[in-house]
Amino acid sequence: MTSTPVGEPILRMGSARGRWVLLTTVLGSGLALLDATVVNVALGRIGEDLDAGFEGLQWTINAYTLTLAALILLGGSLGDRLGRRRIFLIGVVWFALASLLCGLAPNIETLIAARGLQGVGGALLTPGSLAIIAASFHSEDRSAAVGAWSGLGGIAAAIGPLVGGWLVELNWRLVFLVNVPVAVVIIVVAVRHVPESRDPEAAGRLDVTGTTLAAVGLAALTFGLTRAGEAGFSGSVIATVGAGLACLVAFVVVEARSAAPLVPLELFRNAQFSAANVVTFLVYAALGVIFLLLVLQLQVVAGWSPIVAGSAMLPVTVIMLAFSSRAGALAQRIGPRLPMTLGPLLSAGGVLWLSGVGADASYLGDVLAPVLLFGAGLALMVAPLTATVLDSAEDRHAGIASGVNNAVARTAGLLAVAVIPVAAGIAGADYTDPAAFDDGYGNAMLISAGLLLVGAACAAAFIRKPLATAAEPATAGDQRVRVEECVHCGVSGPQLHPTCRSPE
Repeated sequence: MTSTPVGEPILRMGSARGRWVLLTTVLGSGLALLDATVVNVALGRIGEDLDAGFEGLQWTINAYTLTLAALILLGGSLGDRLGRRRIFLIGVVWFALASLLCGLAPNIETLIAARGLQGVGGALLTPGSLAIIAASFHSEDRSAAVGAWSGLGGIAAAIGPLVGGWLVELNWRLVFLVNVPVAVVIIVVAVRHVPESRDPEAAGRLDVTGTTLAAVGLAALTFGLTRAGEAGFSGSVIATVGAGLACLVAFVVVEARSAAPLVPLELFRNAQFSAANVVTFLVYAALGVIFLLLVLQLQVVAGWSPIVAGSAMLPVTVIMLAFSSRAGALAQRIGPRLPMTLGPLLSAGGVLWLSGVGADASYLGDVLAPVLLFGAGLALMVAPLTATVLDSAEDRHAGIASGVNNAVARTAGLLAVAVIPVAAGIAGADYTDPAAFDDGYGNAMLISAGLLLVGAACAAAFIRKPLATAAEPATAGDQRVRVEECVHCGVSGPQLHPTCRSPE
C-alpha cells in the first residue's frame, strides 16, 4: 500500500483509490446499520429456536443498542487520537468476531452477550467510516464523497431486509454469520487502500469516567425497566432503576466539571439544539418500537414469512432515499419548523393506520398505504432535523453535536423498546400467542403514535431559528457538509457529521 501523509486529504472522486475508500466505508457502516435493523426480522425464529421469552427478544435488540449508544462518541474520539483507519479496523474485526459468536450462540444469554459485543464494534467503526471520508478526500470532492457514501449506504439499507428475510428462512444464524466474510473483504481493502489519518489537535485525555457512568447508567436503567415487564416493580427492580438514574445524574455532574467532557453541556444552552434533541428522542423512541413490533405482528399474527414481513417497510427506505435531500433543501429555504412539525404528524397518521393490521392483513390493502404515509413523514423530518442540530452548534462543535444527536436517537430506541411493550401488555411468551400479541401490538402502536404527535407539538412550539442559507466556498480545512446535498436513510439514527468526536 502506498502511504499517505497523516491528515492530508488528497483523494479525488473517480480515482481508483477513492473508489476503494468508498467501498470500504460503505461496507463498514453497512455492517452496523443492517445489524441494527435486520435482526428484527429474525426475532421470531430466534425465540423459537432458543426457547426465549419476550424479555430475551428485547435484550437481543437492546444489548446492541446499549453499547452502541454509550460508546459511539468514545469511538470517534479514539479514532481522532489513535488513527481513524486503525480504530475502524479494530471495530470491524471486533464486530466480525462478535457476529461469529452470535451465529454460534447455544442459548439466548450467549446471544445477548454477543450482541452487546457487536455494539462495541459498531461504536468503533461507525463514526470512523464517515470520518475517514472527510479526512481522505480533497475538499472539492468531499461533499460528493459523503453523498455517495450516504446514497450507497441507503441502498444497502433498502436491500437489507430482503436479504435478511431470505437468510432467516434458511437459518436465522446466517444473519450474523454473513458478517464475517464481508468483514474480511473490508479488512483486506482497508489495509491496502485506505490512508491513515488522525487529528493532531485532539485533546489528549479521554473522558473515561463520563463514558463509564453513561454506559452503566443506561444498562441499569434498561435492565430494570425490562425486568419490570416480567417481575413487576419489585424492590430489586426499583433499586436497579434507581441506581441507573443515579449514575446518569452523576454523569451530568461529571460532564459539567470535566475539562474535556464526552458531552459538553454548553451545547444544551442553545434552546434550538435542546429542542431538536427532544424531538429526536420522542420520534426515535416511536421508531424503535414500530420497527420491532410491526415485523413480529406480520409474522406472528398475520402469518407472513420472514422475507415478506421484513420487506414490508422497504417503501420507507425508498421514500427517504428519494426525498430526504429535497426536504433538506426545503428546510434550507423556509426553515425547519414546518417540515419538523408536519413530518411527525404524517408519520403518526401512518402508525395509527398500521395499528389496525391484524390476522387477515394483506400487503396492498392494509400495509402499503400506511407505510407510504409513515415514510413520507420521516422523509420530511429527518434531514431538517439533522440540519437544525448542526446549525445550532458552533463549527468547532459540529461533530460532537451530531454525535450527541445520534446517541440521543439510539438511547430513545433503547429505552422505548424496554418500556413500551411492557406498558402495552406484551411480556413472556406473548409473541407466540397471536391473540395476546395482537392486543399488545395495537396498544404499543397507539403509544408510538402519541410520541410522534408530542414530537410534532414540540417542534411547532420550540423550533424557531431559521437555518443558515449562506453557502460559503469550500476550503481545504472545511469538513462541514451541507445536509441537503446528502441522501440519508435515518431510520436507526440521524446522520453522523464526518467529524464526530469529543471537543478539543
